[in-house]
Amino acid sequence: MMRWRFEWLYRFGLALFVGIAFWACWSTAQETPATNKVSAEVAFQGGQTNALTSSLSNVAFLQHDIFGVPSWKYLAFLIYIVIAFYAAKLADLLTGVWLKRWTAKTETQYDDLILDLLRGPVKVVVFVIFLHVGLGVFDWPPRAALYLSRALTVVMACSITYVALKVVDVLLGLWRTKSASSEDKLFAEHLFPVLRKTLKVAIVLGAALITAENMQLEIKALLAGLSVGGLALGLAAQDTVANLFGAVSILLDKPFHVGDRIRVDSVDGTVETIGLRSTRVRSLDGHLVTVPNKIMGNAIITNITRRPIIRTELNIGLTYDTTPEMVKRATAILGEVYRAHPKTGELIISFNKFADSALNIFVVHVWKGADNPEYFAGMQELNLEIKRRFDAEKIEFAFPTQTVHVKQG
Repeated sequence: MMRWRFEWLYRFGLALFVGIAFWACWSTAQETPATNKVSAEVAFQGGQTNALTSSLSNVAFLQHDIFGVPSWKYLAFLIYIVIAFYAAKLADLLTGVWLKRWTAKTETQYDDLILDLLRGPVKVVVFVIFLHVGLGVFDWPPRAALYLSRALTVVMACSITYVALKVVDVLLGLWRTKSASSEDKLFAEHLFPVLRKTLKVAIVLGAALITAENMQLEIKALLAGLSVGGLALGLAAQDTVANLFGAVSILLDKPFHVGDRIRVDSVDGTVETIGLRSTRVRSLDGHLVTVPNKIMGNAIITNITRRPIIRTELNIGLTYDTTPEMVKRATAILGEVYRAHPKTGELIISFNKFADSALNIFVVHVWKGADNPEYFAGMQELNLEIKRRFDAEKIEFAFPTQTVHVKQG
């Protein structure tokens, strides 16, 4: 589809150039030197000679004038148009067939992308070069030279813009392939089209303004209007733009994926969707919380799912009538139970203090893994085993108690 569009534009441009050239010759031939006040300070210069023009200028029946221009110049111009057309076809064949066979032998895909990127512009550049030579046959009047110079400027600007648009497609395609994981597929499908259209619109507008300036067109009033309109639009849509940039930062930094449990500000839950405006999180109590992406881009986010371990701190209290030997035995039982489980990582057990109503044994247990259901099931097994072992050893757990002394008399 893209190739068909380019071929259509290519042929339309060819016909347009021929029409401009003949119209410029006719219109300027009707003008007198006194009325032709267009400045001759233009980039295009005519009257060039070469072997082809020298040969045609010696043909007798090509010496009569058409609109004040020798007929052999028209023939030379048409010959250069034909040469330009077939030279462009040859360049397209070279890049599209021969070089493509060479790039197909390489393992990397970057040379294929560069070749596809340059195929259309190379064709246009070759055509414009030969067209420029053909147009140089004529001794152009100032107005015609001005028109042709602007036409060539537009063609070159369109070629450069076309390359820039293709670069955007290629770069975003590579970025999407490398950065968009399966978890972010839906998010990427929404974000990348918006980025692509935004960048393309910016490139086209910038190219149009630069081309107009190079063609010495008055665009100051237009720029002033665009500046005021852009300022008003920016103020009105600043939250939307901030949310969009927040979505881009999430895609680039990847602090979380869909399905991850995160904690941001007062929200703790599982990420369900990541959109262009907001991120939706299912809280632990089942509520669906919508968080604007501009907050996500600036907030401190804790990704609980990505933790490699689950750290648990326990305080186990024994009654005050427990003997030192029984306290030591209790710590040994805790070590045996915890270390016997395959998911136990780091383990710290310490009789660390005399609490108000218990002898406190402090336990730091590290569970290898981040699966919450598995963790809760495993900790239940460990706690039940500790209860059985303590009961078998007659080790009693403490509970909050208070002794009241009553003074009589």
